[in-house]
Amino acid sequence: MTSAAELADQLTAESARLDTEVTEIDLLVGHARSEAGRHETRRASAADRLAALDPSLPASEAIDLATQAVTLTRRAAFMDAQVEVLEAKKRALQRLKDAVDDHAARARAIAERDGDGPAGASGAVTDGAPAVPAVSRIVLTAQEDLRREIARAMHDGPAQSLTNIVLQAEIVERLVGRDPDAAAAEMRQLVEMVQHTLEATKAFIFDVRPMVLDDLGLVPTLRRAARDRGRRAGLAVEFESIGADERLPVELESGLFRIIDEALAGYLAARPERLSLRMDWADELLVELTATRAPADVPEPDLPPADGSLPPALAAMVEQRRVDHAEAVAAAERAALVELPATLWRDLAGRAALLAIQAELQDGGGRLRLVTPLARDGAAPA
Repeated sequence: MTSAAELADQLTAESARLDTEVTEIDLLVGHARSEAGRHETRRASAADRLAALDPSLPASEAIDLATQAVTLTRRAAFMDAQVEVLEAKKRALQRLKDAVDDHAARARAIAERDGDGPAGASGAVTDGAPAVPAVSRIVLTAQEDLRREIARAMHDGPAQSLTNIVLQAEIVERLVGRDPDAAAAEMRQLVEMVQHTLEATKAFIFDVRPMVLDDLGLVPTLRRAARDRGRRAGLAVEFESIGADERLPVELESGLFRIIDEALAGYLAARPERLSLRMDWADELLVELTATRAPADVPEPDLPPADGSLPPALAAMVEQRRVDHAEAVAAAERAALVELPATLWRDLAGRAALLAIQAELQDGGGRLRLVTPLARDGAAPA
């Protein structure tokens, strides 16, 4: 059995490898930013010259400038998208590196506590410490799963959009010489496609790891998430934060954001009529996510009063209609309930428990209540 010290060495080596990858991505980001800026400057210059071109000059000059503008627009959009993708990968690798460093520190602490010895001795990872092969598999599996998800999302989203942009740019190039008016229309469509792709890429980056969470904290990030998700679902999500917000430990802040964000998506998928997110920063952070839908109107039946003046058979019919109406009202209220999917709730509840967050569903599943202890005056959360 591998010792804790050997596990720590393995994880430290993995951390160093990840750090090298992050450094390489930094270099690529810098190069991509430089290229994007250079292409954008040249594109703007070509567009200005095209706008100021004297109509009396030969048409070939206008065609050349339009072709340059199309080509440079395509290159600048591609480089901007590449920057976004590289930065997303960098943040993902950095999170993985932080997790590996944490495991390495724990393994090192176990080795220092128990002493370093041969396998099976006190320094080995036994039943009281994490099993080395299992931990290694978890780290490697998490890394590959993360890369797989990023690759799939990039292939289905921005990469496909960039392919469409290239095809559209080729159409514009073919039309510039033959039909300038048609080329101008296609050029406008190309610009719209570039803008849409950039927005989609930014949304993808936000879903992978919102930069505003690291820079500004939980409240601005959730406000944007509620606004963006609500806009995509066609429902304005009400957002309210009471009290002075504060920064939480990184793992708690990230975990809490993911729980709330996924709950937002789950409730929006149920098509509520109203969705509100309320945060209260008091002695502890209280988060309430409430989704409601008005029950269908059940008309009140026009029935005679139950005063004993009706014949028994007619009184029984009237009473049955009252019972049927009450059951219809109850059924309408049940149908109006907005609930989180059971599998999603189990997953969110499990993650909340790991972070010492109290999670509870109320109002028939239409209200998610999260209570998070806050560290005050240097005290750690309970």
